[in-house]
Amino acid sequence: MSVKHQPIEQEIAELRRALLEHDYCYYVLNQPVVSDAEYDAQMRRLKELEAARPDLVTSDSPTQRVSGQVVEGFARYRHKRPMMSLDNSYSIDELREWARRCEKLAEGRAFDYVAELKIDGLSIALIYARGVLARGVTRGDGAQGDVVTQNVRTIRSVPLRLRTEVGAQEIEVRGEVFLPRESFDKINRELADEGGQTFANPRNAASGTLRMHDARIVAERALDIFCYQLFFDGTDAFDTHAESLEWLAQSGFKVNQHWRRCGAIEEIVEFCNAWDEKRFKLNYDTDGIVVKVNQVGVRDLLGSTGKSPRWAIAYKFPAQQASTRLLDVLYQVGRTGAVTPVAVLEPVLLAGTTVARASMHNADEMNRLGVWRGDWVFIEKSGEIIPQVVKVITEKRTGEESEFVFPTACPECETELIKPAGEAVTRCPNPDCPAKLREGLLHFSQRRAMRIEGLGVALVQQLTAFRWQRDKQGEPLFAADGQPLKLPPLVHDAADLYLLKERRDELIALERMGAKSAGNLLEQIEASKEAGLARLLYGLGIRHVGERTAQILAQHFGELEKLRNASSEELARIYEIGEVVARSIADWFAQKQNRTLVDRLKAAGVKTDLAAAVGQPVARVFEGLQFVLTGTLPTMKREEAKAFLEARGGRVVGSVSKKTDYLIAGEEAGSKLTKAQELGIKILSEAEMVRLG
Repeated sequence: MSVKHQPIEQEIAELRRALLEHDYCYYVLNQPVVSDAEYDAQMRRLKELEAARPDLVTSDSPTQRVSGQVVEGFARYRHKRPMMSLDNSYSIDELREWARRCEKLAEGRAFDYVAELKIDGLSIALIYARGVLARGVTRGDGAQGDVVTQNVRTIRSVPLRLRTEVGAQEIEVRGEVFLPRESFDKINRELADEGGQTFANPRNAASGTLRMHDARIVAERALDIFCYQLFFDGTDAFDTHAESLEWLAQSGFKVNQHWRRCGAIEEIVEFCNAWDEKRFKLNYDTDGIVVKVNQVGVRDLLGSTGKSPRWAIAYKFPAQQASTRLLDVLYQVGRTGAVTPVAVLEPVLLAGTTVARASMHNADEMNRLGVWRGDWVFIEKSGEIIPQVVKVITEKRTGEESEFVFPTACPECETELIKPAGEAVTRCPNPDCPAKLREGLLHFSQRRAMRIEGLGVALVQQLTAFRWQRDKQGEPLFAADGQPLKLPPLVHDAADLYLLKERRDELIALERMGAKSAGNLLEQIEASKEAGLARLLYGLGIRHVGERTAQILAQHFGELEKLRNASSEELARIYEIGEVVARSIADWFAQKQNRTLVDRLKAAGVKTDLAAAVGQPVARVFEGLQFVLTGTLPTMKREEAKAFLEARGGRVVGSVSKKTDYLIAGEEAGSKLTKAQELGIKILSEAEMVRLG
C-alpha cells in the first residue's frame, strides 16, 4: 500500500478497512491472507497516525479493541427482548414428546427444524447502532444484564463494524461466548504455574473472564464466540431461523458451521446421536443440541411460557460421569506453596480412560463437597480436562466413613499454613520448604522455561535431599553418638544447578546417574545459559508471570537489571501489565533471597538480556505457508510443534480449509485428517516436518 501522498484521513480509513478485513479472514474464516509481520506493520502505522490525530480515533478502529482502563463496575442494561432460557430434555423420548407438542400447537401449519450444537459458554447480546458495535450485554437474569462492552471488544471474531449495510437503525446479535480448549488449557497452566486457583471447566473460565474489570487480561485469554440469533430494530430479521444464520455468516459474524436443517424429528435424533460421539474431537465444549422451530410465524403461534420459548428445546448429552469410592486425600505442595487436595480413588473407567486421581482444588471446595474417607463420589470429566469430584453420594454411607481435616501444617516441612485474605488457596509460607524447592526447580528446567531436558522428578528429589556420608568402600559413616553423618543437598536453588559441574563426582555417585548421564545433564545445564530473558523470567516462577507476561517484560526492559529496579507504578504503566501483576513482580525482586538468586545466576554465566536465545537463527523455509496440527505427535507437544513451524515462518491455524498447505498428523488424528484428505492437502508426519524445516 503506497501512502506517501495520501491525506492522513484517507490513510487511516484504508488501514482500518484492511485490518478489519484481516481480522475477519483470520478469526472468523480461519483463512489468513497476510503474514503476522505485515499485519503488525499496518497496526503500528495506524497507531502512529491516530496518536498524531487523536480527533480521528473512532470506536470501531482496530486499535480500540483493548482498552487500557480498568472499570470499577458494570452498568446494567434492560434487554429490549428478554433473553429467555431453554427447557432441557435428557432423553430422546423427551425430545420426541417436545416435537409432538409443537406439531399439536402449530394447528396444521407446516414447519421444519434447525438443530445446532449447544455451546457450553455464556450468552451475550451484541448491539450495533448504525452498523457500529455500541454495547455488549450479558444475559444476566434474562430481563437485564451487565454492560461488558470493553471486554466484548477484545474478542477478535466480534466485528466492530458490520460488513453488510441494512436499513435497520439498531441490530442485535445474540451468541455464546466460550473458551477454546487450547486457550483454557493455557490459562489453567499459567494459573498453576503462578500458584493461583485453576478453573474447573472452560465455561467457568469464560464466565469469569468476561466479567473481569481489566480488558487487557481479558484480551490475553482469547475468548471466542458463536452467533445464533438476529434482530433488526427489535424484531426477527427474517422469516426463518436458517436465513438469519446465513445472513450472520455472510455479514462477518462467526457462526458454528455444524448446524442442520431437519425436516422431521428422526433427522434430529440422528443428528443428536452422531454428535454425542463426535463432540470430543472439537476444540470447544458442547453439552448438547439446541433444536428450534425454523419458521418465525410458527414460533409466534407456539409462544412462550414465563421463562422459556415453546418453540425451542435443549437436548442434553448424557453426562460423562462415573461413581467410585474415595480412598484417601493427598495434599500436594506446589512451588508457590499452594496446598492442593487430590482425591485418591478406586480406579474407574471414564470417557475412555482409567481414572485413579481427581482434583478437589482447595479446602473450601472440600468443605463444600463434604467429602469423607470411604465415601462414594461422582467424578466428571469433560474432553481432556482433569477429572473433578463433583458430588458425594451420601445415600451410600455406611457409618464407617471418617471425616477429613485439612492440614494446618505443611505436609512437607510442618510450617504452619496460611490462607491470605481474599484467596481460596492455602499456602506454606516457608521459603525453604523442600516441596517448593523441588517444584520450583522442575518449573525452572521445563521446556517452556530454561529447557534442561535431563532434570526430571526423580533426579530433582535426589539433588535436593540430604545424603548419607560414606567411606571409600561405600559404607555409611557415623558420628560418636552413633548417628549417621549427613551431607547437605547438592542443590538449594536454581543457581546451584550451574555449580554442579564443579561437583561432577558427587553427581555421578547419585542413584541411576553414572558418568554418561551426568555428562549429558551438565551439557543441558550449560546450554540453558543461552535461553534468553523471557524464558528466564518465566522460569524464575514469579507469581502471576506466565509466558506471555514474561515476553512483554523482556521486550519492554531488554535486560534483567532494569526490570529488577523498576517500581510497581512503572510496571503497572506497561501495556497488558495490571496493578496486581506489577505489585507481585516488584515484591518478588524486593526480597533479599530473590535478588541474591539473580546475582548468582548472572555470576554463573546465565544470559539476562534480550539478545540471548536458544540455538542459532533458523531459515524461514515455511514463510507464507499455512499449517494445521492434529493428533498426538511422537515426540513433540502441540505447543512445541507450533513454535517449530512459526520460528521458520509458518502460520499455524486451528481448522483445515482450502488455504491449508500442510496437515501435520499424529496418532488418533480425527476429522481434520479426513477433511484434509478430501481436499487433497499434503499430510506430513512429525519426522517429515522436521526434515523439511
